[in-house]
Amino acid sequence: MSTIPTITLNNGVAIPQLGFGVWQVPEEEAAAAVRTAIETGYRSIDTAAIYENETGTGLGIRQAGVPRSELFITTKLWNSGTRDWTGQAGRDAVLTEFDASLAKLGLETLDLYLIHWPRPMHGSYANVWQGLEELLASGRVKAVGVSNFGQAELTRLFETTSIVPALNQVELHPHFPQRELRAFHAEHGIATEAWSPLGQGKGLLTDPVLAKVAAKHGRTTAQVVLRWHLQSGVIAIPKSVTPSRIAENFDVTGFELDAEDLAAIAGIETGQRLGPDPVHFDWN
Repeated sequence: MSTIPTITLNNGVAIPQLGFGVWQVPEEEAAAAVRTAIETGYRSIDTAAIYENETGTGLGIRQAGVPRSELFITTKLWNSGTRDWTGQAGRDAVLTEFDASLAKLGLETLDLYLIHWPRPMHGSYANVWQGLEELLASGRVKAVGVSNFGQAELTRLFETTSIVPALNQVELHPHFPQRELRAFHAEHGIATEAWSPLGQGKGLLTDPVLAKVAAKHGRTTAQVVLRWHLQSGVIAIPKSVTPSRIAENFDVTGFELDAEDLAAIAGIETGQRLGPDPVHFDWN
C-alpha cells in the first residue's frame, strides 16, 4: 500500500499528493514510463491533450494492471479548435475535446479535468469553465480545475460561475514558490499542484543549499525538493522516463525536513519563472 499522503479536494475527492507527470514524454515512450511509475507505486498520472501522449499514457495504465478505482487520472483541455470559446458553441467544443481525450486514454471517466491555460486576452475562460461544470454534473469527471490561473482569473470565475475550481496547477518549485497564490488558494479552498516541481533540470537540483540539506539526510536533492513540496501542502507531479529516477522520486516519505532545512530552502527563492507568464501566453 502506498505511503504517499492524499489531499482532499473541495468536493470531497482525494488526490495523491505525489503523482507522475508525462510532459515532454514522447508518445512511443509514454506507455513504458507510465507502466513503470504505476508498478513503482504511483497512483496519480497527469497528462494533457497538447502533450500528444494520451494514447501511450492510456496503454501504460492498462498494461500496469492496477484496478481503475485505485488510480487518479488527470488530463487538460488545450487551446485548440477556435479562439472563440464563447456561448454554447464554446461549451460544446469543451465536450468534444473531453471526448477525444477520453477516447485516446481508453477510459470511460476521468478523475480531474483542467483548463490548461486561461488566455485572459480573449476573456472566454469563464464560458469554457461552464463546459467543465457540465461535465462534472454529468458524472463523467470527478473534479474540475484549472492550470496557470492567477488571482485575477480565479476571482472572475468566482464572480461569474457557480463552482470553485478544485485545483490550480501552476509552475512551482523552491526558486519560484508562489507564496501569494498559494495563500489565495488556501483562502478559497483550492488545492495547489506544481508543474515542473524539480525545476526542469535548469539549476535547481545543483543548488548548494539543497545539496547541503540532501547530504544531511542522506538523500538526493530531487528527493529533498519533492519532500519540500509535500511538507508545503503542495501536490507535485515529477516526470522521468528513467526507471531508477522514477523510483527515486517516489521514495520521499522516509524522512522529514526540519525547521532549519525549511528556512534554508526558503532562502533560495529567486522569483524567476522557467515557463511562460500565463498573463501573456496565447499559443493556440
